[in-house]
Amino acid sequence: MTELEQARAIISEADREMAKVFEKRMAAVRTVAAYKKANGLPITDRSREEEMLREEAGLIEDESLRPFYVSFLRETIGISKSYQHRLMDGMRVAYSGVEGAFANIAAEKIFPDATCVAHADFAAAYRAVEEGTCDCAVLPIENSQNGDVGRVLDLAYFGKLYVSGVYEVEIVHNLLAVKGTTMDEVRTVVSHEQALGQCANYLESHGFATAEAVNTAVAAKTVAEAGRHDLVAIGSAEAAAKFGLKVLESHINDNSNNTTRFAVFTREKREANPEDGRFLMLFSVNNAAGSLGRAINVIGEHGFNLLALKSRPRKDLAWEYYFYAESEGNVASEAGQAMLAALRECCTDLKVLGSYEREVRL
Repeated sequence: MTELEQARAIISEADREMAKVFEKRMAAVRTVAAYKKANGLPITDRSREEEMLREEAGLIEDESLRPFYVSFLRETIGISKSYQHRLMDGMRVAYSGVEGAFANIAAEKIFPDATCVAHADFAAAYRAVEEGTCDCAVLPIENSQNGDVGRVLDLAYFGKLYVSGVYEVEIVHNLLAVKGTTMDEVRTVVSHEQALGQCANYLESHGFATAEAVNTAVAAKTVAEAGRHDLVAIGSAEAAAKFGLKVLESHINDNSNNTTRFAVFTREKREANPEDGRFLMLFSVNNAAGSLGRAINVIGEHGFNLLALKSRPRKDLAWEYYFYAESEGNVASEAGQAMLAALRECCTDLKVLGSYEREVRL
């Protein structure tokens, strides 16, 4: 056998071995895809990919081959994601509103291969996941200007779902009108209460009357169907395109840095892992002096940095409250488990709503 024939034989043997390893790898990819679907996680995780590339590149001793191996890995990751896209094609994601609503935009950005299913309100979208007609729901939990979305926090406290991740989406509000409308014809602006609040200074400066809609996309649809020049909506450019409206004025937010945080709600509780750096909790405390203070102290004493603490009235008990908390740290760690054990001693209810690595800005 010549030297060339020997080299070709080695390549053929290596290819046969790689074929077996490829099937083994893709079998694991199927498991990953099933986990992501059950836990409402997106396919692409760029930080995880880059971390893996750094680690795996170090396995190649020949430095001249290292960049080629990294390219090989990138191609392999791409193939794995393509396979996951195919496996997750039937995923159904619930959101509140209609096409063109900001929640719809967020859902499509997080799950580009899923079927996004519109629901009349937050509760309907939440129930769709509880009842199993959808795999997960993308719902807003807080706006940078108008604060938390209380109705969604209430659903989280009284419902059965968990949060697998939190995503921050820039919200750009526009004045949407029937084509041919001019500014001097506008009298009334319709939109969701959050959108109206986020544009309050703009609306007041123009002296516009306001009317509330279920969400921004419904407002856009209302304006399109009315066909009036005196009635306009606040909404996204996507909603304008969807309903055949024009953007009369853009970026009318009072605050140019206007973002909304969306949480992904799932039936399955995502298992915490060592890389998790944030978690969400819901709890209520005993009706006794100092109970809330003790709960807060417990969190700090165990080394966790409390980022947010919000109170909401309980719907089942008059003048009783529950608390929504966000914290940095890993709740699955030994310190985290000790903290939870201590919290149970001063809390009447305690639920870890979700744990995730970091917040993602889309």
